[in-house]
Amino acid sequence: MLGTKKSPLIWVVHLSVILIVLLWTLPTAGLLISSFRDKNQLAASGWWTALTTSTQNVVFRAPGADTAVEKDGKFVIEGNVLEARGGVVSAWGSTPTNPSEFQPGQSTELRDGSTVTVAADGAYSISYPTKPDGARGQRIAFVASIPPRFTLDNYREVLNAEGIGSSFINSLTVAIPSTVIPILVAAFAAYALAWMNFPGRALIIAMVVGLLVVPLQMSLIPLLKFYNGVGAFFGVPSKTYLGIWLAHMGFGLPLAIYLLRNYMAGLPREIMESARVDGATDFEIFLKIVLPLSFPALASFSIFQFLWTWNDLLVAMVFLGAGNEELVLTGRLVNLLGSRGGNWEILTASAFITILVPLLVFFTLQRFLVRGLLSGSVK
Repeated sequence: MLGTKKSPLIWVVHLSVILIVLLWTLPTAGLLISSFRDKNQLAASGWWTALTTSTQNVVFRAPGADTAVEKDGKFVIEGNVLEARGGVVSAWGSTPTNPSEFQPGQSTELRDGSTVTVAADGAYSISYPTKPDGARGQRIAFVASIPPRFTLDNYREVLNAEGIGSSFINSLTVAIPSTVIPILVAAFAAYALAWMNFPGRALIIAMVVGLLVVPLQMSLIPLLKFYNGVGAFFGVPSKTYLGIWLAHMGFGLPLAIYLLRNYMAGLPREIMESARVDGATDFEIFLKIVLPLSFPALASFSIFQFLWTWNDLLVAMVFLGAGNEELVLTGRLVNLLGSRGGNWEILTASAFITILVPLLVFFTLQRFLVRGLLSGSVK
């Protein structure tokens, strides 16, 4: 039997899949590599240069002149401009605008009468003829070839930050109920819309589909006002976990009902009819037949809902607050950067710390994801 010749389109499909995988994987790989890089190298070059020696222009400020020590009739300040960076100095200068003014080992006399020398290994010496005045140290600019350096300092800085543990617990307290509650409510509603006949069912389904396109930002303020009004009537505080659970339930219900209703509507009708012939009620059919068969759809929605609630910051700050005791993990990590974006290098480590729990949820339920989505979104 002659072998069948593969269509050229198959190779196009394979190459397209490989390209898509690379486009999704490379940024994540770059983020992971960057999270282990030294912050000075991270600021100077991209992650793709992590394994190569990089050339950097660095400005170093020596200790203040009052730290000079008398030595051979002169007052000297000594140290190493490379500090913990390692590497080799290829040129140096007395001003940041000209870091290649002198070669390693050369000396130069500055206006204040001091003499500065910088060696190739980074060792420097500032010599004063008389006891210097002033506490501000001399700036030394230099060009250095610095080998790749990997460290856990970024992770240590994030994990040792004050309040990280309580914010992690706050995020779990928000995300778990905000995932379970919409699923429970949506499962009952989806079964009613799929298998129970009552007036206005088609209109409710159309409303659910319409709510899928309502932006969160558009409904956030009206929902907050409504919740505060009801809370004031019943004497419930405005900034509570109950408020954010209800908010996430409201924002997640349209998608949950849509997916679960379409999935349940595709279940075999014969099973339902046989159960009714045996005298089962709608509640018993839902609990003992429909719910176990709908687990793939439930799991697929759980992944998306948990990812959204875990990474959310806007809804958490509006309904829970931004106080030190209520702040969720995403808000805590933003605060670590400061009001002016300092220590931005910890963003890479923060990103991987925040995705550990979502990754655990995803890999636990991912085998149900595609099956649940395909069955629940295509009718």
